Amino acid sequence: MTGQSRNIAVIIAIVAAMAAGCRSGPSPEAPASTAGLHRGGEIVASVRSEPRSFNRLAARDTTTVLVATLTQAKLVRVNQATQEVEPWLAESWTASPDARGVTLKLRRDVVFSDGHPFTADDVVFTFDAAYDGQTHGGVGDSLRVAGKKLKVVATDPQTVTVTFPEPFAAGVRLLDNLPMLPRHKLEAALKSGTFSSAWGLSTPLSEIVALGPFVVARYEPGQRVVFDRNPHYFRKAADGGALPYVDRVTIDIIPDQNAEMLRLEAGQIDTMTSEIAPEAYAPLKRAADAGRVQLLDLGGGYNANALWFNLKPGAIADRDRARWLQRDELRRAISMAVDRQQYVDTVFFGAGVPVYGPETPANKQWYWAGEPKTPHDPAGATQLLASIGLADRNGDGVLEDARNQPARFTLLTQKGRPDLERGATVIRDELKKIGVIVDVAALDSGAVIQGFLTAQYDAVFFNPDKTALDPALNLDFWRSSGSAHMWNMNQTAPATDWERRIDELMDRQTAATDPRERKALYDEVQKIFSEHLPILYFAAPRIYVAASWRLTNLTPAVWRPQLLWSADTIAVAR
Repeated sequence: MTGQSRNIAVIIAIVAAMAAGCRSGPSPEAPASTAGLHRGGEIVASVRSEPRSFNRLAARDTTTVLVATLTQAKLVRVNQATQEVEPWLAESWTASPDARGVTLKLRRDVVFSDGHPFTADDVVFTFDAAYDGQTHGGVGDSLRVAGKKLKVVATDPQTVTVTFPEPFAAGVRLLDNLPMLPRHKLEAALKSGTFSSAWGLSTPLSEIVALGPFVVARYEPGQRVVFDRNPHYFRKAADGGALPYVDRVTIDIIPDQNAEMLRLEAGQIDTMTSEIAPEAYAPLKRAADAGRVQLLDLGGGYNANALWFNLKPGAIADRDRARWLQRDELRRAISMAVDRQQYVDTVFFGAGVPVYGPETPANKQWYWAGEPKTPHDPAGATQLLASIGLADRNGDGVLEDARNQPARFTLLTQKGRPDLERGATVIRDELKKIGVIVDVAALDSGAVIQGFLTAQYDAVFFNPDKTALDPALNLDFWRSSGSAHMWNMNQTAPATDWERRIDELMDRQTAATDPRERKALYDEVQKIFSEHLPILYFAAPRIYVAASWRLTNLTPAVWRPQLLWSADTIAVAR
């Protein structure tokens, strides 16, 4: 479940343009002010974990997404700084008056990095691959309307029609989810049933072709991924010169945030692919005041770290334990037991805001103003736990169930992420005060992801970030059948009545073309969410990004990667 908030006027403008039958975004060319920027040089950035694949359709981790951002291209792009839709591989599009479809005209003379032409057949192939059951990157789920696939047809080599199964208010924004892939390289893997392993980390890099600004040039496991400029990249700067400006992007793999900070201050890396850690703000502010780095304040964040329990029926082997571990009352009690202001002060050193639901106040368009603000009430939490049979039966300060077994669970989180580690500690200490024992298990990110993908866990505290602000583009999170429905993924049928109700509301929400109706429906979804709390949120950070002064022509955005989302227009000083 990785820009600026859209306002109602923007939504109305989009709907009006769709009704008029034509929608063409702003030019994708760089602003005229970029003329004269230095070309050449290298950007060195960092990530905290290595990619799981070079195939975005096969994996959804943040580093795999970054690889796709640097090497692939989409039909349309949502500008992460403005949230406007921009023409990309499609130079224009025409929407049907009933919002049931769109016809896209592709740019001519676009070729992959190996010189092979990009055509409408590649578009159809990429959709087929996204919808294939062997992909696990969640992209196929995000390309559904009312749970159904889109119909994609190549009417000629430069024209594609996309038909939605129902009216779809978000329109072409949906297409920002899908990087285009080469049919000539990957069709055999799709037909043979090996697509999920295609473009794995052991694939010869010459086989991985690109439409984006860079190509994968070198991969050193556990060390770095190096990208060289794609000489066939289709975009040009406003002065007619080639993009990208830089010749190379090197992504160093640095799992520890403290090591990242030291290397940034020492000038060994130019930026990170995520916001700076709260504890690093003070030293980086001093470095910025001394002129050693740039420090950018991007405002409040759209995502908050999340705590969820394994709600998959039968996944908890001990049925008696599952009876309380999977109860709504347990989650409500935890929400009451954790002091959110203390969480902000401890985890974000005061640079954050309390959060109670799936949207933060920063997402002004979709945030539900009526969201209940759970009070800090340990006594009330204890009473709520007693209602499900958890009580201190022997006076030792620990709650026990009806079998006199302690109320205890294991919480998985990612090691090397101080915000997650501090947050897990706050949760552990707060729950200890009400008699619930939390065993924190800090693992590498791959192990945490594997744990919840296979439903082998009690609870997880992690950062499953949404990748879009419009809820219609996060159906893989909201729908019970979605691959990012974290607490019980990929359900064949809704496991609960309230999840069935959310499915129904989201289907209506994505079909409605009236912005006010869409907002009211999503408010109702958030209301149901607040009643059952399948995921607990406590606070969102304020977002700061640091970069070396070598980097110029930056377009920062709140979403990760805050700078490299627009890597083709970044330049370096001579």
